[in-house]
Formats: sequence, C-alpha cells, structure tokens
Amino acid sequence: MLLQIDPMSVDTTLIEEPVTQSMNLWTMAQYGGWIMIILLIMLAGAIYLFVERMVVLRKSMQEDKSFMDRIKDYIHEGKIDSAINLCRATNTPSARMVEKGISRIGRPMQDVQVAVENVGNLEVAKLEKGLVIIATIAAGAPMLGFLGTVLGMVQTFYNMAQNANGVIEMAALSEGMYQAMVTTIGGLIVGILAMFAYNFLVARIDSVVRQLEGRTLEFMDLLNEPA
Repeated sequence: MLLQIDPMSVDTTLIEEPVTQSMNLWTMAQYGGWIMIILLIMLAGAIYLFVERMVVLRKSMQEDKSFMDRIKDYIHEGKIDSAINLCRATNTPSARMVEKGISRIGRPMQDVQVAVENVGNLEVAKLEKGLVIIATIAAGAPMLGFLGTVLGMVQTFYNMAQNANGVIEMAALSEGMYQAMVTTIGGLIVGILAMFAYNFLVARIDSVVRQLEGRTLEFMDLLNEPA
C-alpha cells in the first residue's frame, strides 16, 4: 500500500530560505583592506581641496560692477590715494592688479602693463593652488585600486597553492576575487570624482583669467584716454 502525502498538509515553516546579504558601498569597503583606507584619505583630501578652492574662486569673482567707473573718476580727478584705498578695500585679484598699475602711473606704459600682467600671473598661480594634488589623486587612485586587485589575486592564488588536498573551494575562490576587485571599484570611484572636480575647477579658473584680462585691457585703455 502506497502512502500518499497531501502537499497541503506539509509544514512549510520548517523550510528555511537562504539568507542573502545585500551589497552596499560600506560592505564593499570593509573587504578592501588597507588600500581602501588610503583611498578614503585621498577622497577626503580631494573633497577638502575642491570646497576650499570653490570658496576662493567665488570670492575672487565677486566685485562691484561700478568698481572701474569709480577708479576712472578718481584717476581723472587726481585722487590716486583714494583709488588705491578702493582697490585695497575691494581685495580681489583684479583689484590688486589695478592697484599695482595705479602705483606705476607716471612711468612708461610698457612698464605699467608689465607690472599689471606680473601681478595677474601671481594671482592665477594662487588660484591654481592645490590643483596638482587633485590631478594626482584623479590619476593615482585608479592605479592604487588596481594594485590592490593584483595583490588580492596573488594572495588568493597563494592560498590555493598552499592547500595540501589540492581541492579548490569555489566559495573561498570567489571570496578572494571579490575582495580583490573591491579596491579597483574604490579606486575608480575616487579617480572619477577627482577628475570631475579638477575639470570643474579649471573651467572656473579660466573664467577668472578672462575676467582679469578684461580688467587689464580696461585699465590700460583708461590710462591711454586723453586728459
């Protein structure tokens, strides 16, 4: 006599479903090892430099639209000290360029222009401070991540070679490869963010440079105007 079992009568509460762990960035970072710590430091440094440069660039582009008109009035009225004080109170790269040019009034125009351009070059160099570090992070982070991957793969195959039984466990192999690939992902994330930050800052600095060039031409035209 065959025993028939009703499928509806089976207690399904005894059947345990496999528990899967969701993957997120924090879980991935924990598997990356010491290289992920270096990448995290590089990311924090890039973010700090980006924010700091953005604050500096924002301040450098804030200038009263009537600045040059007031400078023109002071120079035509012979109030050189008032023009210099206005430049110092404005305290922007273009104002410092104009201040240097005002201090050279009375000398040949070529000397005035050279003095203004030299100050402009110094101001641009100040604005570009820290960009080299961001560019280095953008280029070095992916390479560092790839180095972590290579080291992880070497460690994985070394552990496999040390197995005396010669049996390769897929769980151990997949775990080792997972840990190795995490550093590549981390390096790419840091490198991409740093690259975008670098290009954005370069674009903003180009805008400031064009503004400085415009101020230089405007100031030189002011000096060339007939009295």
